[in-house]
Amino acid sequence: MPKPAAASLKETLTLKLDYEQLTNCMRCGFCLPACPTFQETGVEAESPRGRISLMKAAVDGIMEPGISFENQMNHCLGCRACEPACPADVKYGQLIEQARDAVEVHTRQHRWWIKGVRKLVFDQLFPHQRRMRLLGKSLELYKKSGVQALVRKTGVVGAFSEHLSSMERILPDASGKGIVERLGSRIAAKGEKIGTVGMFRGCLMDVLFTETNMKTVQLLSEAGFEVVIPDTQNCCGALHAHSGESDTAKQLARNNIRAFQEAGVDYIVSNAGGCGAILVEYDHLLHDDQEWQEAARGFAKKVMDISTILVERGRPLNFADREAEENPIRVTYQDSCHLRNVMKGGSRPRQLLSGIANVSYMEMEDAGSCCGSAGIYNVTQPDMASQILEHKMEKANATKAHYLVTSNPGCLLQMKLGIDKHGRSESMKAVHIADFLFDRIVK
Repeated sequence: MPKPAAASLKETLTLKLDYEQLTNCMRCGFCLPACPTFQETGVEAESPRGRISLMKAAVDGIMEPGISFENQMNHCLGCRACEPACPADVKYGQLIEQARDAVEVHTRQHRWWIKGVRKLVFDQLFPHQRRMRLLGKSLELYKKSGVQALVRKTGVVGAFSEHLSSMERILPDASGKGIVERLGSRIAAKGEKIGTVGMFRGCLMDVLFTETNMKTVQLLSEAGFEVVIPDTQNCCGALHAHSGESDTAKQLARNNIRAFQEAGVDYIVSNAGGCGAILVEYDHLLHDDQEWQEAARGFAKKVMDISTILVERGRPLNFADREAEENPIRVTYQDSCHLRNVMKGGSRPRQLLSGIANVSYMEMEDAGSCCGSAGIYNVTQPDMASQILEHKMEKANATKAHYLVTSNPGCLLQMKLGIDKHGRSESMKAVHIADFLFDRIVK
């Protein structure tokens, strides 16, 4: 029997929040220096400790959760930098998703048109790969038809929002043909086969970063892996889980588990930190689903980031920048929050970048702090996202790097936006690590 619907937000929070995790917080404050929103504002409620206190106060009946409560839950980036800093190992990421899920059930903020957009994006678009490819085809036509040039010339987007206008300028080349349409669903290993890898192609990655997906597969092939791309896989569900759409996230997880089970792969590889972080936590997402618990655990254990599998499992590859033999190029790295904080994969990209001949690796100050992208945070919270990005660009500019490399599409677009705003497009380029590595393979 399903639980009866709760009558109030407090009751829903009580049903959804893990009270043991709420009480695990010792209020020590170790999370404060790691939290981007607290660092920007200095307000206690903008910290993980503060938000946990609000959650617990609501559940304990000390306060009635209202608009201010909802705003604080939504103002969190979800970067989870607080988790490695926490001596009590509080699962803050799980708490914030549970709180947002409760808020979404009893939301007071969404206007009718926002609800319509959410339903379109979360229910009708992202879960359906064919519709995503149609979106990619539409964006491709938008550019090739000359409409994009006209929009930019007239400044029509800027009339509604300067932020959206800036984001439109850094929109990547989209495609209506994903990786399966380009390379097929099975790509043989080069040389002796080491193992079989299932490639998680993603939804936005497959239409906005198709070339990056292709180079990821080719890197894996060069490293000795046969690559299988299950056609029945779908969106990872990260945006849904982070936005309070947990039921849809769970269904997407079940579909992906089934798809990769049927593919019979040794590893499941992601080239997007945000996707990888939820894939590796499918066991938590489905912890209360007895039918799928065991399969979810098995799936999560197989998930690896592209940099991690190349270093730890693949045949060693040689990388060099031939054009930089006389004038070495400088490269810096911006962490994907979820790759670093959830998948614990921050060291492997640096190891690969540092091993490229004729490339000087420059560590950026606070490279592990969030860039402000955070899924759709830079759209829903543009002011805070811009503030965080501005401070990030100060650190990036200080490296004097020619290339700013990252491992997540959202981070990549956010850093492109920062470079564009600072007028650095001629001297600095933001690239995905798979693109940067593949273009420098020595065969």
